[in-house]
Amino acid sequence: MSPFSINWQVAERALFLWNNDHIRNLIVQNREVILPLIFPLLEKNTRGHWNEAVQSLTLNVRKIFSDADQALFDECLEKFKEDEIKDKEAQERRELTWKRLEDVAASNFVSNEAVLVSRLASAVVIDSSTN
Repeated sequence: MSPFSINWQVAERALFLWNNDHIRNLIVQNREVILPLIFPLLEKNTRGHWNEAVQSLTLNVRKIFSDADQALFDECLEKFKEDEIKDKEAQERRELTWKRLEDVAASNFVSNEAVLVSRLASAVVIDSSTN
């Protein structure tokens, strides 16, 4: 059995636990702590998990939280969307920085000049001093 198939089975069994009334009641009672922690994972499962059973069970769990506390659910959804935007912006900055580094490295490849990069990678400096 491949690790990939084992992972979805673990996810499916973990999500299936939410059907137990005792566990559901404990989780709903502690939703202010639990939902913010697991919401990003639930949202990612809902949006793109390859296994239909895992997606379906995830939707059931989301509904439990939504029914228990719509305001908290909406708050977590809004934070998730904000975090997604921040992550996308950070990814774009990383790609731009790498592009700049590649351009500088390519332009200095022929001249054999060293390329210095600050710790923040906000600036790329060309060191034309000779040793």
